[in-house]
Amino acid sequence: MSVASGKTRSSLTQEILSHLGLASKTAAWGTLGTLRTFLSFSVDKDVQRLLRAIAGQGVDRGSIVDVLTNRSREQRQLISRAFQERTQQDLLKSLQAALSGNLERTVMALLQPAAQFDAQELRTALKNSGSAEDVAVEILATRSPAQLQECLTVYKHNFQVEAEEDIKCETSGILQELLLALAMGARESYSGIIDYNLVEQDVQALRQAEGPSTEGTWVLIFTQRNPEHLVRVFDLYQRYTGHELEKTVHHLFHGDAQAALLSLASVIRNTPLYFADKLHQALQDIKPNYQVLMRILISRSETDLLSIRAEFKKKSGKSLYSSLQEAVKGDCRSALLALCRAEDM
Repeated sequence: MSVASGKTRSSLTQEILSHLGLASKTAAWGTLGTLRTFLSFSVDKDVQRLLRAIAGQGVDRGSIVDVLTNRSREQRQLISRAFQERTQQDLLKSLQAALSGNLERTVMALLQPAAQFDAQELRTALKNSGSAEDVAVEILATRSPAQLQECLTVYKHNFQVEAEEDIKCETSGILQELLLALAMGARESYSGIIDYNLVEQDVQALRQAEGPSTEGTWVLIFTQRNPEHLVRVFDLYQRYTGHELEKTVHHLFHGDAQAALLSLASVIRNTPLYFADKLHQALQDIKPNYQVLMRILISRSETDLLSIRAEFKKKSGKSLYSSLQEAVKGDCRSALLALCRAEDM
């Protein structure tokens, strides 16, 4: 081995150890994700396995799926960088040339940094008027403040425009106000103390905001209060009125604005159930919505996919794994099943 390659290997090893820090990452094993840091991780072995998978006679899709769906996103980024150093080739482009269809799209999403993937999905949603209220709310309302800020930074870098400008150009009315407020990331953090006077004030404000020009009240409360506070607002609203707050949303709002507010209410009430409902809906059509399946399974695989699986089973009576087995066809089936991980008995 040359001195140069020895230095490269040493620096890469140090980088891996500094990124992974397995001794200090035991908490990762307590997450509700299905995909965790791979403890026997060897970047060299993974790079060599991927090279063999795409350089041999016929593409070894099984090996590609096995490596990428058993490594954390952080580890996949290290593999991608090491592949570039070893081969002077871009791993993403190499796999893109070797694969096709939904498996290609799934692998591309697995290899992208999370913020880049979110930024691309957000851009596509805003440019497609039929999904702005759905995908945009999903991304803007379910990412942590740090994740959201990184997504918006990447958005500006990649597309040379602020996401807020695209929101203003591509949406209007209450939907625009709602998305802009979410993009600001101004939601209050939960301090551990519930202000019951403020809960009462918000309930009364929403009860009075049922006429013209009062939509701003709904936007402000839905996008700035923390979820723990809002769950209590929803409960007290129902006690005072005798019906769920969503019924009022159905009555007062229409079209995209109604859909966005209902989605946001669902996120606030129970985020795993919100995603379970979206997965169930994506599997109901004659042809599954692979983009939705891919986006949710990848983006939630390291956070709360186990909780989403539990809500899916409770709601539909069938496990997410079995539902994917029955509905999904083609090469990407194995990748989506691997991210889901297992049956829920």
